[in-house]
Amino acid sequence: MAVDEANHRLFVGTRTPPRLVVLNTDSGHVVAAIPSTADMDDLYYDPVFKRVYVPGGQGFISVFEQSDADHYQLLAQIPSALDARTAGYAARIGKKGRDRFYLAVPARQGHDSAEVWIYQAQE
Repeated sequence: MAVDEANHRLFVGTRTPPRLVVLNTDSGHVVAAIPSTADMDDLYYDPVFKRVYVPGGQGFISVFEQSDADHYQLLAQIPSALDARTAGYAARIGKKGRDRFYLAVPARQGHDSAEVWIYQAQE
């Protein structure tokens, strides 16, 4: 789960069916339910870019864009690695800082060990 405190929105990832559910924290009503990548563990909200990042074990990171508090759309399906669903997000720090998304990639055939893939948010 993740929270957009400014707009009173709670983001929840569901596995069956795989989707991003957006709830109004004042009323509890569902604002949106959008298909997402399957087999997710985490999701992250970026208040600067107004995006939700959902890594899934299916081999993609779903990126959703918030046009306003009640409207969301799938912006991108970024290829990652199968079973890579654990991640971390570091928001921009300072004027020269950069948003970074860290994805834990388990050891897989042809690679000696697990890896951490680093993505940079783009406008």
